[in-house]
Amino acid sequence: MKYLNVSETAKKWGVSEPSVRFYCSENRVDGAILKGKTWYIPEIADKPVRLERKKLLDTLLWEKNNGISGGIYHQLQVDLTFNSNHIEGSTLTHDQTRYIFETNTIGGFSKATIKVDDIVETTNHFRAIDIIIETANKPISQDLIKLLHFILKNGTSDSRKNWFRVGDYKLHPNQVGGRETTPPNLVKEELCALIKAYNQIKKPTLEDILEFHYKFEVIHPFQDGNGRIGRLIMLKECLKNGIIPFIIDESLKFFYYRGLAEWRNEKGYLKDTCLAAQDKFKGMMDYYKIRI
Repeated sequence: MKYLNVSETAKKWGVSEPSVRFYCSENRVDGAILKGKTWYIPEIADKPVRLERKKLLDTLLWEKNNGISGGIYHQLQVDLTFNSNHIEGSTLTHDQTRYIFETNTIGGFSKATIKVDDIVETTNHFRAIDIIIETANKPISQDLIKLLHFILKNGTSDSRKNWFRVGDYKLHPNQVGGRETTPPNLVKEELCALIKAYNQIKKPTLEDILEFHYKFEVIHPFQDGNGRIGRLIMLKECLKNGIIPFIIDESLKFFYYRGLAEWRNEKGYLKDTCLAAQDKFKGMMDYYKIRI
């Protein structure tokens, strides 16, 4: 069999030399041989068909269901869980979060004291993300929101307090950012109205999703865990509506807080913060060759 080098193959196929090397490295050229750092391509080899980028939600579902390691599902689980929990005070590092996800163990940690709740809520958050991926195309409902809270807080020290309602709405008034939230006796009514109004929007935009998030946090329906539940819902709605998701990391945390605090006066603060986070997520999608 006669072989061509990369330069000859590039001219034959009408593509660049880096493209030929990429096709070979991705095992998309039958019979290609690598000797040292040089690729040799069979003269009869056909030019690979250009691959369409996979859709994000389809990819997340496929990688989740097939236990794929090292893909975008893997990275979403680790990055979102670490950052969302970290905002709420978790002491686990990104590496520790990754270790738990990849090995389902807590071995190899330093001797520093680690809160059991941080570990439990980390593993619970992984499952909550799975629920979001599985139900992405369904409407928001109170049952889904309560399920997410039950998954997140189940097995924590809070769940052993007789006044703390895991998977159900708060019994005691609470605050967020020093601001009063909806009284417990009005939570169900106000959340029902919020969900109904949102679900009537035919094609929600990013601003619609942020508006829902703001109002959800103002209601603050649960005794604890509201921020993480709210951010999970935003992920779900982005996946459902073809909007690039976003993860609020440490560099954006205070801008995110400011955006929520100022939403009624200036929506641009929160929108700009989430757009910046979208740019980072888009970079991740580009790396994995995934489209929304």
